Amino acid sequence: MKFKISYNTYGFILGIGLIFNCALAISIYQKSSDIETYINSFCKNQLNGKSFTRTELLFGLSKSDGSRVNEKEFQFFIDNEVTPLFPDGLTLLTGKGQFKNSRKIVVKEGSKLLILLYPFNSDSNRKIQQIRQAYVKNFQQESVLRVDELSCVSF
Repeated sequence: MKFKISYNTYGFILGIGLIFNCALAISIYQKSSDIETYINSFCKNQLNGKSFTRTELLFGLSKSDGSRVNEKEFQFFIDNEVTPLFPDGLTLLTGKGQFKNSRKIVVKEGSKLLILLYPFNSDSNRKIQQIRQAYVKNFQQESVLRVDELSCVSF
């Protein structure tokens, strides 16, 4: 036995699905907004702080031609590409890391971890992307890893 469904029925089913998805999206957005409001309030009232975005950028020090980014080159990059965009301060750590490159080869290399704390806005996001793109271009990198999270900061 075959059932024949009319175009009106398809339209009705699609309409119900669309309404459900819109309601779900609004609910998720509202919960996200409530969480952000709670975090900002907690940070201000309990910790006497402000809500900032914490961005970590991980820079590999091995170039694709086999050479390495030396301390002088990296510091020049920080002084000329990062500091002008985020003059209020930064933290820079030295480490060792590894990753699997586009050819599926595990590369072990020295690395730098840059930590920035700032009030989030679209301009800050653009500046972070500008730093990543400059490093990739200047030092023959496949990418610069970016990690973001919300932090409560008190000075």
